[in-house]
Amino acid sequence: MMNSKQMAMGEGGGLWLLKAFSGALLVIILAIHLVVNHLVYESGVMSWQDVVIYYQNPIIVILEAVFLVSVVAHALLGLRGILLDLQPSNAILVWINRLSLAIGIVAVLYGLWLLLTVASFG
Repeated sequence: MMNSKQMAMGEGGGLWLLKAFSGALLVIILAIHLVVNHLVYESGVMSWQDVVIYYQNPIIVILEAVFLVSVVAHALLGLRGILLDLQPSNAILVWINRLSLAIGIVAVLYGLWLLLTVASFG
């Protein structure tokens, strides 16, 4: 049985809501992403020039950025939830949290840089 300190270190209501919200957001954005990127074009795949033109619309850049942040957050929170099932000690959980946060920040910053770089080619 976990004591109150261990429960506080686990997945609280806020993180659960964030995971649920990011999951719901992913379903919506993924549907838009798949339709626009794979069903609108005859070949099913956008060419490099098509992507550059597509990214000239600031709404698309914002949508793709939200998609990126949602994917990273949902994936890392899901991985954290799986690791919590292993009932790590509080010290290990602190490292899991720090490592997840660091990976998430690096992934989002790299993704945003790449997104803005592609958008700048137009």
